[in-house]
Amino acid sequence: MRIFIRRLRRILLALVIALIAVAIWKRDDLARLLAVNSLFSETKIVSNFRNMPALFFNSPIPRGSGPISELPRGAPATLPPEVATWIIDRHVTSLLVMHDGTVVAEDYLLGTAPDDLRISWSVAKSFLSALVGILLDDGAIESLDVPVTQYAPLLIGSAYDGATLRDVLQMQSGVDFDEDYLDYDSDINRMGRVLALGGSMDAFAAGLKNRSNAPGTQWQYVSIDTHVVGMVVRGATGRTITDLLAEKIIGPLGFEAEPIYLTDGNGVEFVLGGLNLRTRDYARFGQMITNGGLWGGVQIVPADWITASTTPSADTAPGAIGYGYQWWIPEGSTPGQFMAQGIYGQFIYVDQPRNVVIVVTSADRDFSADGVQAANEAMFRRIAESL
Repeated sequence: MRIFIRRLRRILLALVIALIAVAIWKRDDLARLLAVNSLFSETKIVSNFRNMPALFFNSPIPRGSGPISELPRGAPATLPPEVATWIIDRHVTSLLVMHDGTVVAEDYLLGTAPDDLRISWSVAKSFLSALVGILLDDGAIESLDVPVTQYAPLLIGSAYDGATLRDVLQMQSGVDFDEDYLDYDSDINRMGRVLALGGSMDAFAAGLKNRSNAPGTQWQYVSIDTHVVGMVVRGATGRTITDLLAEKIIGPLGFEAEPIYLTDGNGVEFVLGGLNLRTRDYARFGQMITNGGLWGGVQIVPADWITASTTPSADTAPGAIGYGYQWWIPEGSTPGQFMAQGIYGQFIYVDQPRNVVIVVTSADRDFSADGVQAANEAMFRRIAESL
């Protein structure tokens, strides 16, 4: 009996030592997995959203050696009185409003600061859309109607085989994908764990085999479509998204701070939501879009692409919010009113006729509750109309 107990103790000791060794060996992976599981918790969400590069694989985006572009300040605007309550209700962390190319309102809340790099979530999709427009104009991408497998052969045999670049830009790939952020077992959350544990986003996309619809026949918002857009861009150019974005957009815009992209374990950019920028740099991008792609006298994004990408062209439900090429068009919008949008309340709202840009970052855990989306859109309109 004593011999058995001694052996059992040795075995248990060996198991403990093995577990400790594995924990040390995989401590970074475990830390990232824990970060994913607590990313949106009430006590951590604000801090997490301004410290994402500390939690995930990431890569800096060179801003270049050029000067910081001017973001002039205009006379302070008197915003509608209900903005103050809305800021509290929606857990807004920063708000910046531009009118006629000048900053007329700027505020940082919930302990955040102007120099924080703030997670874009799906606002990043609209940056990628702008890059696609530039590459189409350059001739690097043949057309919107090329099959995605032409530039991303890894997708042959996947649910994306037969989809075109236009299909994935419009979120009409037909791939069967569950985008429920509140369901631990949803496809979007499985993808998040792949990202956190250093897996391959390309392999994840190629591993999707089921379709809910034929490509190009029905709109369904699935963020993995944007990753496929990124695969097309990388395949067409032989370059990383980081390099292209730095050269084509970030450098010419004269950002204040070097942005950071979250990446997978292979260094592939998380293009569907991984940009981290200062609020004022989101505003620079938004103002360039408002200007029809023009910034500092240079045409950065073709004007006709901005018009095409921000016009509702996807087959969304009648009377519902519209969608273009990775841009949202709120119901009831007139031409030139559109927005980039990310979960938990990230926005760049553009009203071209009024020359208004509204940048909002938030930690709104109730972002998907009934009425919140409509209330946000109504607030943006009230702010734009008040200027």
